[in-house]
Amino acid sequence: MEIALPENFSFELTLSFLKRSPREILHRIDGSRIGKALSVNGAPVVFQIEYVGEKLKVDFANTSLDATSQHYVSRYIHEWFDLETNLKPFYSLARKDELLADLVKKFKGYRIVGQPDLFESLVWAVLGQQINLQFAYTLKQRFVEQFGVRVNHNNQDYFLFPEPKIVAQLSDGDLLPLQFSRQKSKYVQLIGEAFANNVVSKEKLSVLSFDEAKIELMKIKGIGNWTANYALMKTFRYPNAFPLEDAGLHNAIKNLKDMKKKPSIEQVKRIFKRYKGWEAYATLYLWKSL
Repeated sequence: MEIALPENFSFELTLSFLKRSPREILHRIDGSRIGKALSVNGAPVVFQIEYVGEKLKVDFANTSLDATSQHYVSRYIHEWFDLETNLKPFYSLARKDELLADLVKKFKGYRIVGQPDLFESLVWAVLGQQINLQFAYTLKQRFVEQFGVRVNHNNQDYFLFPEPKIVAQLSDGDLLPLQFSRQKSKYVQLIGEAFANNVVSKEKLSVLSFDEAKIELMKIKGIGNWTANYALMKTFRYPNAFPLEDAGLHNAIKNLKDMKKKPSIEQVKRIFKRYKGWEAYATLYLWKSL
């Protein structure tokens, strides 16, 4: 299967993002090939993605898929690599901005590498709260190995993220030995329950406005403004999602403006007024500056 690519897409920057941690367990990188397992109609499918001739070539490693299933995988990749966003309006705005002008030139074609699975996105956001990124990856690795589905292909293991119904039944006794804090353990269990009981789902949120979707997410204990905005940015690619409280974002502004201390929340709000409607992409490029 081949997937056409939009203008302003950088496979190199996408690959660089996916290689952030050697502990990443939900995809494999072999040179410039990306391998991943995905559940399609209840069965695990392993596929490889390669950049060939300005297109993405997708090879299905362990099975042949009908047209409907291939379309499902194609849609997943479109969401994962953010292939449907037109970046021209954002670049037009950013080229005139003191903080972003150099960044959009240097990292042209960088897009939001997302998490199409909303449950995975929320759990990952909770795992990353108040700890460094590499330890968050360690927690995710232990969590997925313990409770996810392992798929072996050509003597290589691929993993599917744990199902909500499994996570909903976990306890502190399951998660604390993985070095989850009691708070993370509780929040992950509650997110599992909300999805397992169909209180929240990607399908339900997809028909709501941005603000309505954020309100629904924040009804789940453990999901605050930052976590909700992060998920809406990474799963739904809302360009106006704005993780205002993000420490990395504040550090990026501090560095670029050569400030003696990190900006206050009010200062960040004032700066972001000029990015209205494109807050998620301004955040993305400011993160990249780090």
